Amino acid sequence: MKILITGTAGFIGYHLTKRLSKENYDIVCVDSISNYYDVELKHGRLNSLGFNCNVLEAEADKYLISSVFPNICFKKIDLSDTECVTKLFSEHDFDIILHLAAQAGVRHSLSNPHAYISSNIWGFLNILEAVKARPPKHFVYASSSSIYGLNSKIPFSENDPANRPASLYASTKLAGEQMAYTYSHLYKIPLTGLRFFTVYGPWGRPDMAPFIFTKSIIEEKPIIVFNNGNMQRDFTYIDDIIEGIIRVISKIPDGTDEDKTPAAIYNIGNSKPVALMDFIHIIEDTLNKKAIIQYAPMQAGDVNSTWADCSALARDTGFSPNTPLSTGIQKFVDWYKEFYRS
Repeated sequence: MKILITGTAGFIGYHLTKRLSKENYDIVCVDSISNYYDVELKHGRLNSLGFNCNVLEAEADKYLISSVFPNICFKKIDLSDTECVTKLFSEHDFDIILHLAAQAGVRHSLSNPHAYISSNIWGFLNILEAVKARPPKHFVYASSSSIYGLNSKIPFSENDPANRPASLYASTKLAGEQMAYTYSHLYKIPLTGLRFFTVYGPWGRPDMAPFIFTKSIIEEKPIIVFNNGNMQRDFTYIDDIIEGIIRVISKIPDGTDEDKTPAAIYNIGNSKPVALMDFIHIIEDTLNKKAIIQYAPMQAGDVNSTWADCSALARDTGFSPNTPLSTGIQKFVDWYKEFYRS
């Protein structure tokens, strides 16, 4: 089968590509390599997959072939460029599409709203239009736990209403789900959305708490703890996220709902919310070093708690995320120290 993975230079996209590259698939990888966070980290991920990032700009019109996994290739593409997306789909017939590319980050959406519309709305629309013309066997896309927004009922279930997004980022991910459902309904495209809950692990994003806290504690710099620490998150280890995606790929929606629409949604989370201060203490214990903490009020766009009900995922795929937080944090810290020579 031929698979398209978007967002390969990103955190989840990198791990998914690495996992699938060991299987008997023909994989096409794309990413815009935006400068939202450290481009060198994105290059590090691509280099780990066997792509020579030194020639990315000089050979931007070509597909790079991995020196490690000969069954995968990479091309730098901005999905908000309609012409580039159309050309991509004219060159390949994809059996499976795994769409992970997006402008991420809740707080960044407060100051850079246009980036979220460009990537998460316009870019997603371009992909959906291309898929309409050349339907795959299954289109799996990344959503987010942030779509639950200000919901007070926990744990969050896929059947809960999601009409109170707390940030523009959440609004664009929710809009993406609605766009996907519409295309599935109109054109009978099998689509599955995955709501990820606070993903962490090796090669993680520098704008997320595990990375920020670890870096600050090692460098003996203060960490800002919002809402005076009165928050909890359903931290989910990256390997569990990847296993969930793999299981879902073969679970193709068949349109048995009342609308005969082949669309599905799943939460993927650890289903064990952790208090933010407990999370910090685990990092402290792992590093054997105390954090310097500065408390601050709740930041705009944030929510108090996330907690995934993953019973639907377990029912349909037989899998439930289960990596203990202490195990995952140890693996992240080990990677961080090696990559940054801390």
